[in-house]
Amino acid sequence: MSKVLVTGGAGFIGSNFVHYWLKTHPEDEVVNFDKLTYAGNLENLSDLKDNPNYKFVKGDIANSDDVKKAMEGVDIVVNFAAESHVDRSIQDPAPFVITNVVGTQVLLDSAKNAKVKRFHHVSTDEVFGALKLESKEKFNEETKYSPNSPYAASKAASDHLVRAYFETYELPITITNCSNNFGPYQYPEKLISLAITNLLEGEKVPVYGDGLYVRDWLYVQDHCSAIDLVLQKGKVGETYCIGVDNDTPNIKVIRLILEALGFGEEKIEHVTDRPGHDRRYAIDATKIKKELGWKPSFQFEEAIDLTVKWYKENQNWWKSLRNKDYLDYYKRQYTERGEK
Repeated sequence: MSKVLVTGGAGFIGSNFVHYWLKTHPEDEVVNFDKLTYAGNLENLSDLKDNPNYKFVKGDIANSDDVKKAMEGVDIVVNFAAESHVDRSIQDPAPFVITNVVGTQVLLDSAKNAKVKRFHHVSTDEVFGALKLESKEKFNEETKYSPNSPYAASKAASDHLVRAYFETYELPITITNCSNNFGPYQYPEKLISLAITNLLEGEKVPVYGDGLYVRDWLYVQDHCSAIDLVLQKGKVGETYCIGVDNDTPNIKVIRLILEALGFGEEKIEHVTDRPGHDRRYAIDATKIKKELGWKPSFQFEEAIDLTVKWYKENQNWWKSLRNKDYLDYYKRQYTERGEK
């Protein structure tokens, strides 16, 4: 039996991981530590409120007192807590530095002092920069860091801090760099969740530029299983890249969603591209597959259908999120910027 601290456990990937962990490791105790920013939602975990092995603690990873209390008796830390939306990092980089850099350092210090058995840091392929659209190159664990957005730069800095605590203090760490996630409980600002919720509201889907930006789309359940395997079998001090080799242009993703919901391309609205938009990401997941035996369980089209189905069946969940603050952000990002 282990006590697992999941930071950012009320967010999209974090809440999916909490559900996954309690289902696959029912003997463990899970502490969900979350600041409950706009992207953190306890409704994601409402079905766990009576689970004796689940506990929620509100707090900020950048606050050492909050973290110290949450870290008491913890064996494993899984750090999902992060500001994660590239568009928002372009509008205001400061919160990304505070949460993703300072917050990670505070967590690492507390984990070191608490002598945790494993500190797992969840990161992104965006730390590696961008690949050319026409190339066959993929990111792997040896790819040099070359972040292009404030978000990616803040995550790159956090990765370096985690490695530094391993080398300097011998903190038992592992890192995963994953591709773009999608699935249930994703705040409706990312491409797939935004597209589905817009279409269900009868609105068009904004697509940046020519729509040919390529991503390796990872279903969140497959991401959770990969992290589980790294925690069980991964080598301390190592990094593992998580991807599913389904490099897909954004416009094709949107067409799959349109088809699933019975709409045509008249629902696509091309909008002004965002600054510094990375053209292509792609991950070579050979290491985690060969060394740990991981493989994804879901085909991309199957996972898209499951995600569309979830948003159709849980409209009360996402409609409450599309409030005035969300609509103000949406207007700034997709309408006002294009008019300047």
